[in-house]
Amino acid sequence: MPRPVHFEIHASDPAASRAFYETVFGWRLDQWGDVPYWMVTTGDGNPMVGQPHSTPGIDGGLMPRQGNPPSEGQPVNSFVVTVDVPDCDAYVERVVAAGGSVALPAQDMAEVGRVAYVKDPDGNLFGLFQAEPAAQGQS
Repeated sequence: MPRPVHFEIHASDPAASRAFYETVFGWRLDQWGDVPYWMVTTGDGNPMVGQPHSTPGIDGGLMPRQGNPPSEGQPVNSFVVTVDVPDCDAYVERVVAAGGSVALPAQDMAEVGRVAYVKDPDGNLFGLFQAEPAAQGQS
């Protein structure tokens, strides 16, 4: 069945957004040729040169925004990408320290884990998810 294979982040200031995602998650963003588009590598491999990732997930891109950033209080109007993190609360703090904000504070989801929704400095919404140990198959 079809599944997501790529995400895109639209940014008013690509350099600032690049620094934000590199700081918060340690992702690698490489400009694609001479065009204003950066490939976002979220894992330890580099599929662009035939090195597969050792963990599940998808890579994406970052590009200049074509229009205004999302307005405060705007309802969600697109897919929301959620990032698997080892400590949801610690990553919420990292987001805020890097200039982002909290859209929905971290909360527990019974038998699933802990989830929060945050925004990057340009107002792009994304989720943070920490799986409950039992949900990860750990004891």
